[in-house]
Amino acid sequence: MLRTQVAVSVGGLGLALVVLLGYLVVERARHRRQLARIPTRVVVNGIRGKSSVTRLIAGALRADPCRVVAAKTTGTAARFIYPGGREVPIRRSRGAANVIEQVAVVRRAVHAGAATLVVECMAVQPELQQVNQEQLVDAGIVVITNVREDHLEEMGPTLDGVARSLSRSMPRGGVVISAERERLHILREEAMRRQCALIAVEPESVSDAEMAPFRWITFKENVAIALAVAQLCGVDRATALAGMYRAVPDPGMVRVDACVHHGRRFAAVNLFAANDPVSTLMNVDLLRQRQMIGRRVCVAINCRPDRVERNGQMGAIIPRIDPHRVFLIGSPTRSALYHVPEAWRDRVVDLEGEHRTGPQLRDAIVEAMAPGDTDISLLMIGNIHGRGEELLAALHQVTVAATAAASFDELTCELESLYRADSVAAAPPIDPDATVVLSRDDLAAAVLRGAHPAILHTIGRRPMLS
Repeated sequence: MLRTQVAVSVGGLGLALVVLLGYLVVERARHRRQLARIPTRVVVNGIRGKSSVTRLIAGALRADPCRVVAAKTTGTAARFIYPGGREVPIRRSRGAANVIEQVAVVRRAVHAGAATLVVECMAVQPELQQVNQEQLVDAGIVVITNVREDHLEEMGPTLDGVARSLSRSMPRGGVVISAERERLHILREEAMRRQCALIAVEPESVSDAEMAPFRWITFKENVAIALAVAQLCGVDRATALAGMYRAVPDPGMVRVDACVHHGRRFAAVNLFAANDPVSTLMNVDLLRQRQMIGRRVCVAINCRPDRVERNGQMGAIIPRIDPHRVFLIGSPTRSALYHVPEAWRDRVVDLEGEHRTGPQLRDAIVEAMAPGDTDISLLMIGNIHGRGEELLAALHQVTVAATAAASFDELTCELESLYRADSVAAAPPIDPDATVVLSRDDLAAAVLRGAHPAILHTIGRRPMLS
């Protein structure tokens, strides 16, 4: 009797496995048929700038009237972007990202009638990066934006290791495009192994005049990559740039918010998305070159217990930024403080602890700014999760305008004439999700029309005047 039960159990298990394998074979064949209906497929991989580059490429290709383009980003807020530019958030039933969701992305793109799909690689593990490319998207063009210090546990432990891990997403017999310089030789070696062509783009190939029309902050490296992809797809430079200018920026883009709180005016700059020392310093340098932050800056470093090494890296770059004040939030703040050089220790204000709310952190930071400070910017660096998110939410409550195109001096001057501490206190907070960016022309128009406050909505991008 027992033998009979065991035989039945084993037989049932075997049948279940056969059924499962049959289902997987059928699903794989169905997915391959779906992929065949999208002849142009692009995967965007790398450490920094993946979401921005995905949007730039999609915008550049969408400008071609003969091309129907869909895209998917995974960064700060995962989005599926329909051919017309409409965006919908990607809902995940269990919260965490999973590479298998690319199957549903391909299916949605086919149903939308797309013949071109631009997909951000969401995998961190090298093996899953390879699966994403070879089994799920099978792109003919793969972008590796750059090689930076991040996810060293999974892809490192060295930057050379990160470069080789990212290379596992290269398309065999296809084309890989990269703006990486320091480890370009490794990417070339890996490309040769996979018999794919490597195109190394130069940021100098993009002129300042071509960067000027962008309504948000982006790098020449990102634009150069998008232009290279557009050229491969037969879209001319002028058309591609026009499409990029019209593209909607990623929610995680660098943004300069003008804030008024407790009688003090300052610029709040969210640099959390940079999340590594090199990218953080590149963003700070760019903001200074464009005069989008004040002559004096404060820095807030958000620390996390599972990112102790990163906390220390952010503390170590303080001399390169040379801030007026350094605020340490989250925990353990000592992991950042230990790496702040002795000469800058007297500028540190330690706000360690998970007990402080976002508004409490905001108030403590604003209070620590010297009385009368107006020409000052608060740069928020490190990792966004935890206290960083709470601080951002609290700062949004006192944001009176957002800009990614006007110089800091210009913004401050116009805000001084528009807002007074007593009137701003009574003004309703701006919804950060409804606010995009104010260009110089938009801000000037708002000033002329007496906007209070001026909100630039995503639809139509015209200021709503109250």
